Amino acid sequence: MNELRPLGQTGRFAPVTRNPGTALNLAWFEDAQVNLSAAERRAASLPARRSVKKNYQAAWLVKALQCIDLTTLSGDDTPGRVHRLCAKAKRPLRDDIVAALGLGAAPTVGAVCVYPSMVPPAVKALEGSGIPVASVATGFPAGLTPLPQRLAEIRYAVDMGAREIDIVIHRAQVLTQDWTALYDEVAAMREACGEAHMKAILATGDLKTLRNVYKASMVAMQAGADFIKTSTGKEDVNATLPVSLVMARALRDYGELTGHQIGFKPAGGLKTAKDAMNWMILMKEELGRRWLEPDLFRIGASSMLADIERQLEHHVTGRYAAATHQPLA
Repeated sequence: MNELRPLGQTGRFAPVTRNPGTALNLAWFEDAQVNLSAAERRAASLPARRSVKKNYQAAWLVKALQCIDLTTLSGDDTPGRVHRLCAKAKRPLRDDIVAALGLGAAPTVGAVCVYPSMVPPAVKALEGSGIPVASVATGFPAGLTPLPQRLAEIRYAVDMGAREIDIVIHRAQVLTQDWTALYDEVAAMREACGEAHMKAILATGDLKTLRNVYKASMVAMQAGADFIKTSTGKEDVNATLPVSLVMARALRDYGELTGHQIGFKPAGGLKTAKDAMNWMILMKEELGRRWLEPDLFRIGASSMLADIERQLEHHVTGRYAAATHQPLA
């Protein structure tokens, strides 16, 4: 088959400078209003109005693969499971699919995300690959442990080699509109991260309204978040397109106010290649081409990778393999 027409590599773009944050500025968001019906209509229209087919679809799926934070956050995680997940992260596509797609260098995922105690085996397994280890922290998923413990957990994960930290915010501070407390805690977490990039998980399913989602997004970015992330994957409602639309608009507004590009990570409930396409279309439509690169866009997922590989195998062979043909671990 003909070589794919790629979406392009990160090196085409200027590197993203880290978000230094700002002083807490309530005027940027205090009077924000969100039209729920309009947000839902806009979100529903994106996958319905946009279609990517054939080689272009395959190129988009390869890019989605490069943006996955391949994740295991189970109570029965073991070093062996993490090791197998890291092996898949380094070679997410079989060599014959890579060759048939004409990719040249085999792609890898964006990061591997684990609990703090699993950071050491993940770092060891990924040594020399260039794939960063991301760690959840701060009392994930509830975020209700005392602040000193949450900060200590961040420092532990960083000391063990995590280069990205996914923190969770204290949802009560959003629900009670205590923006100063939320800002101070997230800023302290950002300081504890040091050189590690910080993704702020808003747990949007717990925030009740889209207006709260917008406000929490703005406060997290003012406090220095490098990424804002929808969900822990443990809430009753996780990533949805309307919530992601509101967060994307917050990213755009913050960028216009400060000049800084902030990343976005949907997580929780994204399982299929079609899900990946829907969120990438949202990013492209709302924020532009730059937000289709792994330094500004990540997808928190595990089973999605197997479906992407299955779709790419269908693209090159014309046949669908059994789901067991692309195991994760």
